[in-house]
Amino acid sequence: MKYVFLFFIYLVLSTLASAQPDSLPYVLLLGVAQDGGYPHIGCKRPCCEAAWAHPANRQNVVSLALVSPAERKWWLFEATPDLNDQLHLFATLTKGQYNFLPDGIFLTHAHIGHYTGLMELGREALNANKVPVYTLPKMKAFLETNGPWSQLVALQNIAIEPLIADSVFRCSDAIQVQPFLVPHRDEYSETAGFRIFTSAKKYLFIPDIDKWAKYEKNIIEEVKAVDIAFLDATFYAANELPFRNIAEVPHPFVSETMTLFGQEALSERRKVCFIHFNHTNPLMWDPVVRAEVERKGFSVAVQGSRW
Repeated sequence: MKYVFLFFIYLVLSTLASAQPDSLPYVLLLGVAQDGGYPHIGCKRPCCEAAWAHPANRQNVVSLALVSPAERKWWLFEATPDLNDQLHLFATLTKGQYNFLPDGIFLTHAHIGHYTGLMELGREALNANKVPVYTLPKMKAFLETNGPWSQLVALQNIAIEPLIADSVFRCSDAIQVQPFLVPHRDEYSETAGFRIFTSAKKYLFIPDIDKWAKYEKNIIEEVKAVDIAFLDATFYAANELPFRNIAEVPHPFVSETMTLFGQEALSERRKVCFIHFNHTNPLMWDPVVRAEVERKGFSVAVQGSRW
């Protein structure tokens, strides 16, 4: 009996040892900027000076890679205007261990930073073959009925797979994704956020939303239900666009989100990772502001980082 028990312990320890961190699913950040990227077109203000002068300071538009090493699969969240660079970045960060194209692309909505990279899959560029693109119904209809995106469908460069809000979609044995609706400027499509369930962690991805008060869910409770939450941080505060009516582009200010979570435990604040920075947001270019946000317990997205 003693030897049976010892053998059982050996099997348990062997199983734990085999589940190395490198084999567990993870997220790679392939971009952190708002739709216009960084530096921003036409911007000659101090916020973009360093990025124009030094290419190393430039940042891609928001995108996540969800990686399952044990299955040798990966999925992309958002097809940004920087798709070309982001596919190369992913291959570089993962040392070419995965297929160049993802096993699927999940789209949140029809604003330029979130879907226009699909053009790189067309016959003028890669001429891809049936890349799965996962969308909610209005986004699906938008792509199918408007050129040039409809050509991608007609030529089978992409294969649109419909999602249902609040229904869990099973990507693989290790990955499940649940889309849900968030309030945003829905000129051409609805706007999705995503809950991502892996065998290692649970993630929340809301790169675009109007205001937390408009969201039918309690964002604090939503964050408590996951391990990491990538949240809209387009603007730091209301004074960032003196040359434009900021009410036309509503987003939760970083200052508002920090106040909202201010009374929560440090363990909950640490789950919040700010992402989707406008070029005017000092979190993009001011290390002092970044350090202050991190001192308060929040995280600030860094391109190329692994979560």
